Amino acid sequence: MQFKLSRKRKWVVAGALVLCTATPSFALFVGDIVFDPTSYGSLASQLSELTKLYTTANSQYNSFKNNVVNFSIKTQWQTALNSMKNVQVRNSYGETNGMTTALDQNSTTAATTAWTNSGVALSSNTDTYLAGEATGNSDKLTQLAIVETSDTVSPDCLNAVGSYRAARAASATATQSLQDNQLDGSSDTNSEVQQLNLVNASQAQQLNEQQAQGALHACIAQQMTVQNMQQRNAMAHDLNLAANIQAQRQANPTGYVNSSGTYTDYLP
Repeated sequence: MQFKLSRKRKWVVAGALVLCTATPSFALFVGDIVFDPTSYGSLASQLSELTKLYTTANSQYNSFKNNVVNFSIKTQWQTALNSMKNVQVRNSYGETNGMTTALDQNSTTAATTAWTNSGVALSSNTDTYLAGEATGNSDKLTQLAIVETSDTVSPDCLNAVGSYRAARAASATATQSLQDNQLDGSSDTNSEVQQLNLVNASQAQQLNEQQAQGALHACIAQQMTVQNMQQRNAMAHDLNLAANIQAQRQANPTGYVNSSGTYTDYLP
């Protein structure tokens, strides 16, 4: 049986075949609405990207929010501010003139004056007496070396102590202010940048404190050097004295009455 299609129906069939063999980029006409599948796919992709952007932005917001949250109770970290009281050295007859100033203030002049007033000066007769001594072979010159080294080191240490006390007193207000800001629970000092600035300021104060204490440690080492000089020279003096006595006993033996033996190893 053969079917004969009218001319109008032939165009309809041809159009349907064209639609069936077209690429994905096509539109469907449903009444007055045009539906494009490719545009739908593009919109879905854009929606997925927007979802990812929203997720990232929300994460960044939460992170930023956590960074600016205040610590409302900071006093649990508070420590006492250690302060050094000034000293008052008794001065009955002028023997400690300048000592109080030397220990409380940064004054090299006061330190030198205080040390000079508290010690015994070498007389001109001592200078004449030591003029003929040989360096490195004289017990007397080793004692003079200790005196002269101590006269240099000790005023320096007095000044270091006074300088440290003066610096502590001068920075007490700044230190207390920094601690107050660090322990502040309000929103005035709790932003991330403000807290980082407080950390930097605290580290700067810590560095200054370490440098000041370094000067005190240097003084301790200086004083130990002087003490070592004294101990070393005292031991060397004892050894030399023992050796000289031994040599004298051997050169000039002394024996008991009715005894032929002599003491050669007796040391007084």
